[in-house]
Amino acid sequence: METDHLKVLVADDHTMILEMFEMFISSTPDMKLTTARDLKEALKHIAEDGPYDIVLLDLNMPGMNGLEGLSVALEANDRKPVAILTGNPTARMAEELLEKGGAGIIVKTASLKSLTSTIRFLASGERHVPLDLLNERNVARDNMATPMSDREFSVLDKLGEGMSNRDIAESLGLSEPTVKMHVQSVCKKLGASNRTQAVMMARDMNLI
Repeated sequence: METDHLKVLVADDHTMILEMFEMFISSTPDMKLTTARDLKEALKHIAEDGPYDIVLLDLNMPGMNGLEGLSVALEANDRKPVAILTGNPTARMAEELLEKGGAGIIVKTASLKSLTSTIRFLASGERHVPLDLLNERNVARDNMATPMSDREFSVLDKLGEGMSNRDIAESLGLSEPTVKMHVQSVCKKLGASNRTQAVMMARDMNLI
């Protein structure tokens, strides 16, 4: 029955990617594919035929503006799953995507064999990011020239969220002087002159 089909929308400005999905979905009887070449066209399809069970958006196609397009598509798709297609995911991207409510990341180099299960997994409401991205941050932290404690990493994470010392103290159950001490230690270990520079350096190093 038509209603039993999993409605999939794939938006990418590369014809080859869309053709790959068309070839793949055509051999998957319980999926129905719609394609778009940019975010504007994807939103048009969602408005006319949506919400879709799963929407896959190319990170770098016209209209996306980074992950802002993800948030727009989520609202348009009635908060049903929206994931990102990309060839070069990063740990920071994965974190930001999940914070925005995204379903996850599908790497363009992933095998077609795993694509079916991943699409169904995301469409069911679960989240998926490549395993190596989850390990990337831990590896970066383990390889620091001057190691930081778990508490210092907790403070660094809060700095990355833009929190003040007072907010960090309340969030972690610490006193402000203790937080100030940790911030100074974090800056010293990263070789940063201030907290803003520390956050920028930590992001470049995949620490946060």
